[in-house]
Amino acid sequence: MLGVGERMAQSRVKGILFLNGLPFMDLFGAARLDEVGGLKRGYSRGISGLESLLALLRPATSGICLPDDPIHPPVANDESTHKRLDLLAQEIGNFSSSYVRKFELALTQGSNQSISCGRYVWSSVNHHVGRLEAAMHLLIYLRNWVSRLGLTRDDRILLISHGHAGQVLALLSNILAGGESEMRARVFEILGRYWQACPSADRSVEQLELIYRLVLDQTALQGATVDVVTLGTPVRYGWDTDGIGQLLHLVNHREIRTDGKRWLAKMELPQIAWEVPYQTGGDYVQQLAVAGTDMVPDNPEVEQANIDLREIFEPYDGFERWLECTRRATRCANDGQCLLVEYGVQADESPRQHLYGHACYTQSRAMLFLATEIAHAFYL
Repeated sequence: MLGVGERMAQSRVKGILFLNGLPFMDLFGAARLDEVGGLKRGYSRGISGLESLLALLRPATSGICLPDDPIHPPVANDESTHKRLDLLAQEIGNFSSSYVRKFELALTQGSNQSISCGRYVWSSVNHHVGRLEAAMHLLIYLRNWVSRLGLTRDDRILLISHGHAGQVLALLSNILAGGESEMRARVFEILGRYWQACPSADRSVEQLELIYRLVLDQTALQGATVDVVTLGTPVRYGWDTDGIGQLLHLVNHREIRTDGKRWLAKMELPQIAWEVPYQTGGDYVQQLAVAGTDMVPDNPEVEQANIDLREIFEPYDGFERWLECTRRATRCANDGQCLLVEYGVQADESPRQHLYGHACYTQSRAMLFLATEIAHAFYL
């Protein structure tokens, strides 16, 4: 780890921020599938095992959520929430404060270099509007963080995101992209209309206008370069790599292909539901929580904003869209580097322990591996 720290310092990495959400929630986004009828009416389509697979995705039967769980979205990013989340989840899909401290100490102990490490818990409101709002709030947080670190155009920060937090960073990359962007202007317009219709203490149209000006002037992060790592992030949004530095995706993947074309990393729709708890193919949240899945908005204004954003981000929202994506999707996004890693099976444990192959990335036993692979990919 100290060697990794030296390479990062030589590349002028001044800060590392770990991002995750609430792991004990509707990770598969089955609420949206339920709403459009996929789970209620049944869409077997002649596909063997599909009904039992769909039933397994429901929060009530997945084994991930419990009725008495003390934390629910929206989740705040504050010290109190961090402590409660660490007590509840420990290192299961959660970058605990202990993990972050160990990471920072291991990078710098015994040396005169300094790499500040922190954590950020996003709201976990897992639909288009929720993720877009999270990207705006994260940008404000990063602006203040970069200012505290005193960074310049020669410096870099590293964002390491778990699961759906990677979707937030994908949106952030599009927000930070240089030059004119009709899509970005449209996204700000939709969000501004929603914020105007539903004002709250933590958001305002004036704040959104300030963010937009900072983005256009490319002064939001004082010119510092943002490198991004995603861990088990489902492939949904596109990335604008002009808005960030380097991009790396790590995916827990157990090879099923027998044709030798491992680079395609093609995942078939799980034919038998029992293979999912046994993590036969690796991270099933990364495979199944794709287009067509989400939380259901809790008011008409959010729903309308989601509809408007779907026209930009995902051309059709429905069960058939989800089925198409899960049957055709590959493990790797089109942008950035992608590493397929067999993390191993967490056997004889409940879904709350393995999250169907999605919990392995944030655990201390994988810390050195994660740091080493990032250094190899980014900071030679």
